[in-house]
Amino acid sequence: MRKGCMVLMAFVLTVLMMLPMAAVAGDYVIGEGDGLDISVWGVRDLNVSVRVRPDGKITIPGLGDVTASGVTPKELQSTLAVKFRSLVKNPIVTVAVREITNSKVYVFGGGVSSGVFDLNRRTTLLQLLCAIGNSAPAASAAPAGRGPGGGGTAANTRVADYKSAYVLRNGAKIKQDFHKLFVDGDVSEDLVIESNDAIFIPQLMDKNIYVLGAVNVPRVIEYREGMTVMEAVLESGGFTRFAKLNDTSILRKNGKKDLAISIKAKDLIMDGDLAQNVKLKPGDYIIVKEGMF
Repeated sequence: MRKGCMVLMAFVLTVLMMLPMAAVAGDYVIGEGDGLDISVWGVRDLNVSVRVRPDGKITIPGLGDVTASGVTPKELQSTLAVKFRSLVKNPIVTVAVREITNSKVYVFGGGVSSGVFDLNRRTTLLQLLCAIGNSAPAASAAPAGRGPGGGGTAANTRVADYKSAYVLRNGAKIKQDFHKLFVDGDVSEDLVIESNDAIFIPQLMDKNIYVLGAVNVPRVIEYREGMTVMEAVLESGGFTRFAKLNDTSILRKNGKKDLAISIKAKDLIMDGDLAQNVKLKPGDYIIVKEGMF
């Protein structure tokens, strides 16, 4: 389990105790498809249950069509109170959202199973990330149809590139790189997800380390966070007797460029020069050259 998920519960409970309920709930914006219960105190005939049409309007007996989409329940309440004055003296109007169908977040990218989440309560990025790939949705969000909560088996075979992930809101990237949040557990990197946000999580295209040359068992090793050159060499059976230890190198893709990093493995082994034990990145090639003497 990711460190971010392990600290999630304690963090959320602390925040909920510190914030007033109004701040936690937020100001929900009504959208198309939402179900509303509208009542006028003391006038039963004006109490109605309606659904917001695709054009963003609702129909109220005695008033006709009223725009509901794009405003908060409190704002719609104020609008209806003014309009009902033509029918009722000093109307007291209540608007309650009975069913939320408009608030969704879209998850896509090769690193996860793409899908749509219904946001039926306040949801943070960390909560959503913890729900993606699980067989059951988290309490903060429920998958709409075959969303990220489904297809867990397939998702588990992928490696997500959290450093290249981002949150897209109104066409702009408002948050990039989820690594500190989801892998390192830095909850200060968290943010509240809003309706219509898009979460892009690409797949880590090459998640392997390749160890070649004068090692006993040249092989491909699945990359692990924090893996070093010596770890990879030891997992490949160590150096052969003919290996030129100070003629070891890492070949790495740096954007469109090829980068060669020289490693003096003899200095590391004999002199304890830890600077030579370079941390690896996915897709690295470790090449150990061979010499007769």
